[in-house]
Amino acid sequence: MLAVFVAIAPSAHAAPVSVSLQNAPLCWPLSIAISDGETHEVPFTIELADTEASRARGLMHRAELADQHGMLFVYDRPQPVSFWMKNTLIGLDLIFMDSARVIRHIHEGAVPGDLTPIPGARPGDPQPARQYVLEIAAGEAARLGLAEGQVMTYPFVPARYAALPSCE
Repeated sequence: MLAVFVAIAPSAHAAPVSVSLQNAPLCWPLSIAISDGETHEVPFTIELADTEASRARGLMHRAELADQHGMLFVYDRPQPVSFWMKNTLIGLDLIFMDSARVIRHIHEGAVPGDLTPIPGARPGDPQPARQYVLEIAAGEAARLGLAEGQVMTYPFVPARYAALPSCE
């Protein structure tokens, strides 16, 4: 698992952040930023699902998903994707992003155990290919203010960690 920060990124003209690294970690965690003009950093622990096997397993058979935890699915190339909740015991929000990391579709409140396909694109979407999917606990997308059209930056280095090496 990777420690991740989900952040709503600042506008390009935001003042630089000055922070003390006295109590900082020894390295910066992998981070995600969602751009919409303001910054709201929320620490997350995100598992990467970047192989066929890890994507097939996903969050199945988990009895709980801790607060501020989730899974980021990363595909080698953009493609149409569809998810279901077979063997998934927890409600989820699914955030579907294209190859430019633009949020193209959000499916809120996927029902545990439901076998109904959850497509990564709305009907009629002229660009249905997705390369990234973020699964978080049901209700988190609304709480974080995530919306279609926002852009995810991955990885994102919070300003307070910029002087530190990567943890990878």
